[in-house]
Amino acid sequence: MADRHRKLTYLGIAFIFLAGSAWHFLFEWLGYWRPIAWLAPVNESVWEHLKMTFWPGMLWAGLEARLLRQKPSAFWLAKACGLLLMPAIIAGVFYSYTAILGRFYLPIDIFSFFLAIVAGQLLSYRLATRLEGGQRAQALGLTIIALMALAFVVFTYAPPHIFLFQDGPTQGYGILPR
Repeated sequence: MADRHRKLTYLGIAFIFLAGSAWHFLFEWLGYWRPIAWLAPVNESVWEHLKMTFWPGMLWAGLEARLLRQKPSAFWLAKACGLLLMPAIIAGVFYSYTAILGRFYLPIDIFSFFLAIVAGQLLSYRLATRLEGGQRAQALGLTIIALMALAFVVFTYAPPHIFLFQDGPTQGYGILPR
């Protein structure tokens, strides 16, 4: 099982990176259709860019759960930890380097996106293969994931007016007029 799980972890890195890269343009490709805004980045804020790892990561987790013949007992808790780590790395790297350099650089953002995916997937694999879980661990993991999903939905339509949610180019918040 560990060898199959390891291979799926590496495939997940590629899948999340490629799908997440395309995810950036999803709202535009769907004609700025507001009912789908919860799923796709709707502006250039850091918060909206975090959707690029979360939703493709969730999609991959669901695929991985189906492809693993025997799911580890802490699978969903491990996935939740990986999904929490990815946005923490992206936000941490972005705010650190922009504080030092005074502006953003796309190559650094792309690198931090990739780094976050690798770290999240590897953490998830390590925890899933080492933790003893059970129903409580699985329930905790699914609860964390559900709360993250809820936050993306709620804060897409009603973002707090703080820096994390502010669109860089327009200084606006949430779904901006097109």
